[in-house]
Amino acid sequence: MNAREVLRIPDYRRIWVAQTISDFGDGLTNLALLIVVNALTGSTAAIALMAIAIAIPPMTIGLVAGVYVDRLDRRRVMLASDLLRAGLVLGLVLVRSADQLPLLYALAFLEASVGTFFHPARSALVPAIVPEDGLLAANGVSQASRVIASTAGAAAAGVLLGVAGTATPAFVVDSATFLVSFAIILGVRARPAPILPPSGSHAGIGLAFREGIATVARSRVLVGVLVAAAVLMLGLGAVNVLFIPLLRNDLGVPVTWLGAVDIAQTSSMVLSAGLVGVLAARLRPTSIVTATLAGLAGLICLVAFVTQVWQVILLLFLAGWLITPLNAAIMTLVQTESPPDRIGRVDATLNAALSGASIASMAAAGVLGTLIGVRETFLLAGLIAGLSAVVALVLFRGTAAAGAPSPAVPEGEPTSSAAGLSPVPVPVEPSDRYTGAQGEAPRA
Repeated sequence: MNAREVLRIPDYRRIWVAQTISDFGDGLTNLALLIVVNALTGSTAAIALMAIAIAIPPMTIGLVAGVYVDRLDRRRVMLASDLLRAGLVLGLVLVRSADQLPLLYALAFLEASVGTFFHPARSALVPAIVPEDGLLAANGVSQASRVIASTAGAAAAGVLLGVAGTATPAFVVDSATFLVSFAIILGVRARPAPILPPSGSHAGIGLAFREGIATVARSRVLVGVLVAAAVLMLGLGAVNVLFIPLLRNDLGVPVTWLGAVDIAQTSSMVLSAGLVGVLAARLRPTSIVTATLAGLAGLICLVAFVTQVWQVILLLFLAGWLITPLNAAIMTLVQTESPPDRIGRVDATLNAALSGASIASMAAAGVLGTLIGVRETFLLAGLIAGLSAVVALVLFRGTAAAGAPSPAVPEGEPTSSAAGLSPVPVPVEPSDRYTGAQGEAPRA
């Protein structure tokens, strides 16, 4: 199925429209939060603390969220998440002075925590709505719309803050987008019942959590996705931190050029959504993951040798053509290689791994940039990204998803059927709201 055919599915179209509207609001708050923290403190450390506060929930609460997503009605989880986040984001307008900064951190942390329930629920609901041969196109459409909506939201935030002189309108609009998303998701008719009993006992939750980890461990494809994506993030985290120093300090790029640099990658990420359908008809998702990882590694290495801003723009434009297919293929593998009642936990496990690797990479970036230099760190990041392609090639080889017969599975363990879902009734996104990744490789 191509993107147009996928969008003809009413329930998927509703989820897609709701996500796009919410992503627009996210773009507003992304920029508004940073501006508020900077205006109240003027401290880069305070901004970094905000980034850390938002990155912690996917690594911690997100793992538990995956358990509940597999136990509860996923549509209701999404509805509850939207309502709670609407209230939490609206609470941000209460922060008016530096002494209220702890409230800002607390609300942002809580909002990100609630968001860790929404994204696995959405990932697990989509395969119940879209046929397997349309999942890659559906995930590609979602990636493209997320980029467009987030970029538009950020642009609107600049206008709103410039005209109003305060972040209040941005927070109010973002709260409204969650309410609109809630209203649209109410119209989703697909309501697959959870297979797991809704037990709230600590023992039951602990067992379900271990089952999610075991599901990943038993699948070479899922292990390959998790390890390769985590290794990639060990490189990309540093890239995200050091891009501004490279542009401003090494190349002397004026601030006015930064928008053009971002648009270069954004435009190709949107355009490449159409490429996903073409690739889906010719390549397996595992092949797409391996090839795009290798391509990104080469482009990151080349950034270390740029001498002009146009070279950076060209490399980012090329990278955008790879990122959307990579993200779509990773999400498709999570959805098709996981038993239907464990998708939430597998997605949450992947989110936690990506968040942890990204935080470790960002923490190391500042030290390495000082010790060995920014360009040298870019080269190292490219080599690490190249290692992720090697990991994917090795772990995907010989798996059913790569075209080989399915390996034998011990009796009683869930297996993947021809449709990619487990016939046995037994039991992926970090929130990119502020930091850029949701169960997928974030933008370079």
